[in-house]
Amino acid sequence: MSRCPLSYQNLPQGQNYSTEGLRRIHPRLRSLANLPWTGSTIRREAAQRMGKMSIQGVQPKVSLSLKLSEGRFDMVDRGGTFILKPAIEEWPHVPENEDLTMRMAALCNIETPGHGLVRVADNELAFVIRRFDRTGRNRRLAIEDFAQLSGKSRDTKYASSTEQLIGVINQYATFPAIDVRKLFNRIVFCFLAGNEDAHLKNWSLFTFEDVVGLSPAYDLVNTWLVLPNPTEELALPLKGKKSNLNKEIFLKYLAKERLELPNSVVDADMQAFQDALPRCFDLIEISFLPLELKEQYAEILHERALRLGLNA
Repeated sequence: MSRCPLSYQNLPQGQNYSTEGLRRIHPRLRSLANLPWTGSTIRREAAQRMGKMSIQGVQPKVSLSLKLSEGRFDMVDRGGTFILKPAIEEWPHVPENEDLTMRMAALCNIETPGHGLVRVADNELAFVIRRFDRTGRNRRLAIEDFAQLSGKSRDTKYASSTEQLIGVINQYATFPAIDVRKLFNRIVFCFLAGNEDAHLKNWSLFTFEDVVGLSPAYDLVNTWLVLPNPTEELALPLKGKKSNLNKEIFLKYLAKERLELPNSVVDADMQAFQDALPRCFDLIEISFLPLELKEQYAEILHERALRLGLNA
């Protein structure tokens, strides 16, 4: 029996997506045609459209518009409400990796946009995610990433520190006390999930109903499964360190000294991670990663959890 790449549920024979999976894309979506393009076609289109589209980044990606009544996606240059990331030839199973990591983040109470895996014409899996900077009738929300807010560029997106992320939030967020707690949880999650690429471009503030706050999480990938011989554990140093991080650095230095989070808040957030761990391991097991990468992902999560004093 096959499983739905949008919901991970078992599927009856001949069915591509489950009802719950379709609702992850849109609550009124009743069917979804497989994308008519091959992975190589999408990668070529991404390269050709790079100068036209309003989304950027290292991974190839295209903008999609959902034709709800027809149950299909169209590729567009402007006005898309979804982003599609195809498989990458030189980096194995990144769509499956990103979808799993984003689902694990949601289990850990981290806000994420609607997302899932969809099949393309050659039966490859591609990662699709709703744009959180669009609302209502495709109205654009104001959004700036932390590189822009810090006066950095794409070329200097690693020239910062975790501590400087705190400064950006304190300077620009409407309710910084709320967002620094979110920041703490995301940094801990990035460590747990092996994501050492949360650079300045992967953090953003956006404005919704006149409130400036941390955007939903995006671009969460276990890079330890992708990069050859990884050694760093965070993209931006914390207490001057990018590796060999431990419980004291996260809980005492970051949470209490730098973020000034009350003990009760830190304890509650760490308990939430503890409660989510079994479900994260279960999710890894049923994910669309190949067995070898599932085992590696589980090993990373287990080892990082122990370093934070969690029972894994």
